[in-house]
Amino acid sequence: MKNYVQKGENITVPAPAVVLSGAPVLIGKLFGIAAGDALQGEPLDLVTTGVFTLPKVSTQPLAIGDKLYFDTAAGLVTTTASGNSYIGVAVKPAANPSGAAEVRLNGFVA
Repeated sequence: MKNYVQKGENITVPAPAVVLSGAPVLIGKLFGIAAGDALQGEPLDLVTTGVFTLPKVSTQPLAIGDKLYFDTAAGLVTTTASGNSYIGVAVKPAANPSGAAEVRLNGFVA
């Protein structure tokens, strides 16, 4: 195909700020995990699919399949939809309290 560009699992974008490897990054409707460190404006590879352990709101229990959102201000995964960006689903239960969620990424936000 002459119009094929790439699989899209990893997308290279300018870093919106200083970003550390493994950090969640939201640019517009594109969500991914930083594959490496980057200074603002430098090329940053974002992994947009797969399962990642991300920090979550500790008081929210999770069940497999729960919709998960990203609270940009707090930098945490949450089950609260209002004001937050949908990023994927939980693939492992998480108790209250617990500080991490295993998230199957969507690659974009809805």
